[in-house]
Amino acid sequence: MFRILKKLPSNGVIRRRWMATATAVMSFGDGTHGALGLADSVAGIGSDAYEPIAVSGLPPEVSRVAAGHYHSLAVTSQGHLWSWGRNVEGQLGRGLDSPRETWSTPQRVDGLSSVRSAFASGVVSAAIGFDGSLWVWGKSKHGQLGLGNGIIEAVSPSRIEALAKEEIIKVSLGWGHALALTKDGKLFGWGYSADGRLGTRGGTTRASPLDSNGNMSKIADQTSSSKVEAAAKVVSEAMVKENDMPVVWEPCLIEELEGVEVVDISCGLDHSLVLQSDGIVLSGGSNTYGQLGRSKQDLGLLPVDTNERVVRVASGLGHSLAICEILEGVLSWGWNRNSQLGRSGPENRPLPVVGLQGEKLLAVSGGRVHSIALTSAGEVFVWGSGRNGRLGLGSSVDEPEPMLVELPEGVEVLQAVSGFDHNLILTTETF
Repeated sequence: MFRILKKLPSNGVIRRRWMATATAVMSFGDGTHGALGLADSVAGIGSDAYEPIAVSGLPPEVSRVAAGHYHSLAVTSQGHLWSWGRNVEGQLGRGLDSPRETWSTPQRVDGLSSVRSAFASGVVSAAIGFDGSLWVWGKSKHGQLGLGNGIIEAVSPSRIEALAKEEIIKVSLGWGHALALTKDGKLFGWGYSADGRLGTRGGTTRASPLDSNGNMSKIADQTSSSKVEAAAKVVSEAMVKENDMPVVWEPCLIEELEGVEVVDISCGLDHSLVLQSDGIVLSGGSNTYGQLGRSKQDLGLLPVDTNERVVRVASGLGHSLAICEILEGVLSWGWNRNSQLGRSGPENRPLPVVGLQGEKLLAVSGGRVHSIALTSAGEVFVWGSGRNGRLGLGSSVDEPEPMLVELPEGVEVLQAVSGFDHNLILTTETF
């Protein structure tokens, strides 16, 4: 890959100086499922990485990365897609009979070309083509594939024909629901439609079993070291109870947002964030941890109490994040058992993340119980749970406030994203 660095005048002649650049993907955090892609590194397959380590085996022209719950995706400038990590549900696009020992090694996904961007959840992966087409693969009983009534599996990338006339620019995937944003600002949703996570689509907004007052007490009674496991158990038990909840099998236009221009979307495990062009954030879905961030608790997509003009939104498992334009920082709200909000104070109210006020943020991302942000200066900040090295700071200590991740000198960060318990950083270096 080459780019023009500058033009230099010499004796009246304009000379171009060409500099070569190569991208690299670095990963850190929980390596249990192979999502770090470090099978051939010093960390080894299944090992955790407590500091960012370069993923080997990828081409030098990666342009975008995506982190699912337990797997990872990378898109190249040529439109090729690579995957690695968990493949129990076929989310790597290699088929269900792919040898387990190869899962942690990055491989190109067959059947796809001209890919612009990729997205991932726990059991499903998605890719957007240069033409705005949307492709999905994996296995989900809850309609998350969006391929039609009763279709729960796609072993290879399959186009969502219901969106064939739309140009999709972004997709976000929760545990059982999905949102897709079009170039002209329309919003489509499919999958689980409980508690208004898809607005009023699906004909019902009844509450999900995840929204039980008893769930919080089960978690609160646990010691600090076991709260993550306790929360995972509560969510797992509630998911079983959700098996009879309503499902929207194909993408449908979110009717109450018709005529409203949407500019960003994000799905948490079981809640949704929708950003309008006027900077107002809407939330819908489960509010077990206060992740909806609003005093009005009616079901459906309703305004979050931010009092700030928001320019980007992101979600973790049970917490929410928003980059603000005037504040120049990040607002956070929702689950805070491991300091993933990066601040103290009422958890169900959007409040500024300590230490990032005044910073110009390019992106923010939420994991299970940690958060990561990228500034315009190319600095990566992390906070929350440090277990399994998911903060990349060299330890397993939780950090209540944003901490700077140390990276090799001369490396420019292009993107930083988090999966459930791991992170990916896309970097470039000029030589």
